[in-house]
Amino acid sequence: MEVTLDPSVEIIYNYFPKLSDTQREQFRRLGELYPYWNAQINVISRKDIYSLYLHHVLHSLGIAKFTNFTPGTRVLDVGTGGGFPGIPLAILFPEAQFDLVDSIGKKIKVVREVASAIGLKNIAAYHIRAEELDEKYDFVVSRAVTRLADFYRWVANKILKKDRNAIANGILYLKGGDLRDEINEARLQAEVHPLSSFFSEAFFETKHIVYIPV
Repeated sequence: MEVTLDPSVEIIYNYFPKLSDTQREQFRRLGELYPYWNAQINVISRKDIYSLYLHHVLHSLGIAKFTNFTPGTRVLDVGTGGGFPGIPLAILFPEAQFDLVDSIGKKIKVVREVASAIGLKNIAAYHIRAEELDEKYDFVVSRAVTRLADFYRWVANKILKKDRNAIANGILYLKGGDLRDEINEARLQAEVHPLSSFFSEAFFETKHIVYIPV
């Protein structure tokens, strides 16, 4: 399925100019694969597919503007949907390992198909709820799957104790809007970093990364 995306993959290249040729091609191919799979299994709103690179790929990469994942880092993406933020991050950090989970099997099918098509070797995708996992990770990432208090309860026991990155292990949560009430409700020591510090597009004016050391 041919869809004209606005902006194009160039927005990724502009914000991440040091990509290898392989990474550039993997990001480019997302613009072909997601419209194709989305027409069969709806993982992105049909109207929003045209903003794939801005609303989904670049949004996911906000985490990479906040911190880098060192080689060997283990990352869990909870409620990944069609693979966000996990797939863009896995492209950017090929030496980190990403486990992507979702309770909806059809979405995991899309994740596996996209990852296979672009040759990602550092991803595993599971049709499972996060609470059912026995593994532990350096970081848990997600895009606003639920309120922070509930999310924290699901994943707090999935975090490894020993740090290997520049920041302490914990949760990196992408969410928009005024988060003060939600953070107070959860009673968490959280840092809120605006994505507008990293990206100039109007879309990011109300978007944040919430970092919760665990």
